[in-house]
Amino acid sequence: MLTITRDSIMSLEDYTKVRQDFRARVMSHKKNRKVFLGENITFIFEDELTIRYQIQEMLRIEKIFEEKEIIEEINAYKALLPSGNNWKVTMMIEYPDPVIRADKLKKLLGIENMIWVKIAAYDPVFGIADEDLDRSTDEKTSAVHFLCFNLKKEMIAALYNGASLSMGCEHPAYSAQIDKIDKLISDSLVNDLDD
Repeated sequence: MLTITRDSIMSLEDYTKVRQDFRARVMSHKKNRKVFLGENITFIFEDELTIRYQIQEMLRIEKIFEEKEIIEEINAYKALLPSGNNWKVTMMIEYPDPVIRADKLKKLLGIENMIWVKIAAYDPVFGIADEDLDRSTDEKTSAVHFLCFNLKKEMIAALYNGASLSMGCEHPAYSAQIDKIDKLISDSLVNDLDD
């Protein structure tokens, strides 16, 4: 099981020294963890490295150096780590124009509950959205959601044996599907799972 401890988080001073190289490493790593579903939805499949980077960046931006506050940040982000039988995903709904985005977020209400992953011939697994707090209102959805896809043991075994992975969305205002996820991405995601 992936975890982040206080020992794996650098001090602000140490992070400043390595930030440029660390950021480049994380951006390269994310290339095989990013999935574009249609033109306006992006998934980032989180893991220990991506979450550790987010924590380091948050500590840097907020200038947090007190031990208690560092532990609070770690604990807040730990919920985004996959636990060996699931994937944790940051889902971003992206429309560059703010007026169009506001209109689309109203039309896409509930989309966070209509995202699925599918392994070979198994039934689709719909993501559990925003376990930490509700990000939508009665009028619109949020531009960012956090999804958890819980997988059965037999699905994980199938992935380890080379089964295909697909993803999609069944919202009336946004229908998109990827029939087969790129092998480099699929291989990276399988590494999050306990065989």
